Amino acid sequence: MKTGRLEAFSDGVLAIVITIMVLEMKAPEDTTFKGLLSVAPVFISYLLSFIYLGIYWNNHHHLLQVTKKVNGSILWANLHLLFWLSLIPFTTSWIGEHGHYNEALPVATYGFVLLMSGIAYFILERVLIKYHDDNYPLSKLCRKGTKDYISMIIYLLAVPISFVNTWISIACYIAVALMWLMPERKLEELMEELEK
Repeated sequence: MKTGRLEAFSDGVLAIVITIMVLEMKAPEDTTFKGLLSVAPVFISYLLSFIYLGIYWNNHHHLLQVTKKVNGSILWANLHLLFWLSLIPFTTSWIGEHGHYNEALPVATYGFVLLMSGIAYFILERVLIKYHDDNYPLSKLCRKGTKDYISMIIYLLAVPISFVNTWISIACYIAVALMWLMPERKLEELMEELEK
């Protein structure tokens, strides 16, 4: 089975997730700068979540560019990833819209969804590698998975830390996003080689 339908479906789901998130942002009733500042928490949580979704979309795109075929296990692994990513608007709204940056449960839930999204992406990578032969480019790139493991460890620490200090957890979520903001240089080089 070719990857085209899987990529198109995933792109559609992520576009809907982003649309839902932006629709959750309500314009301030007040037309002053103070009114604009009142919606800043919503915008900040939206921005962080948008960056996360952009990172996943970008990496998912690269993942499928080096993939020639998929099977049922890969389809289910992809749906598993999309399930967790589809929960990001809910947790974003819970933190931002209601200004719950100081509340442990919304911040911990946000981190838990990020953790599960990371695990789901890791599973998708492994299922793709297992389905392809030794020459599959992704198998060479994902041998170490250092950033994957570091991210998951940070999430695992940040979720319980949110019950002590939510701002440390939020800083951890931002740190992971910054770590993944730039695509892997090796992956970019591989993409260029494949296009030649």
